[in-house]
Amino acid sequence: MPEPVLGLFAEFKHTVTEADTASQWGSGGLPVFSTPALVGLMESAAVVALIGHLLPGQATVGGHIDVRHLAATPVGMQVRARAELVAIEGHKLVFEVQAWDEVELIGEASHERFVVDEARFMAKVDRKKR
Repeated sequence: MPEPVLGLFAEFKHTVTEADTASQWGSGGLPVFSTPALVGLMESAAVVALIGHLLPGQATVGGHIDVRHLAATPVGMQVRARAELVAIEGHKLVFEVQAWDEVELIGEASHERFVVDEARFMAKVDRKKR
């Protein structure tokens, strides 16, 4: 039976595009990798780490992220995030995440994800449509 285990980790890489910039996200006017895009990169690394470690019908959803964006990254540069599972508290999974560009550390975060039953979760979401 697959299950998340402490120490589980993965990396996710991405090349920064105009769509990732602060000016495009509305999080500032500069053409650099935005904080919202950094958060997405970090979440993606945690999601990738869990591939093959959840039961059929399970998924995870982000619940909290405490992020520090440390340095700017230009368009065209590759960024990567590494997420490591450091705590399991019932359905809550806690990851420590670091992100780098081709030059330096650009971000750090503590990120919580929650294991959910996909059908039950989506049924609750669908009730909002009524």
